Amino acid sequence: MKLTGKQKRFLRAEAHHLNPIFQVGKDGVNDNMIKQIGEALEKRELIKVSVLQNCMEDKEDVAEAIAEGVKAVIVQIIGNTIVLYKESVDNKNITLP
Repeated sequence: MKLTGKQKRFLRAEAHHLNPIFQVGKDGVNDNMIKQIGEALEKRELIKVSVLQNCMEDKEDVAEAIAEGVKAVIVQIIGNTIVLYKESVDNKNITLP
């Protein structure tokens, strides 16, 4: 799924008030984390993931690994925070412009 610039701006505005609900630490991205993030995206559609200082991997690599694992779209990487979006099958809340 590819997002237009307008859709990304809309999602960034929606994500502004959200707090990160997952943290990636020194262990990096693992299968259990990807499974949990996938479930959270199904419920919420839009989440933030925080990359901690002690994470050995680059934040871009972490974002790619998570997005690939859960089939989500990276909306934004700002600082050490990654914003991810995936359209929900059952709990559709966000209507893209």
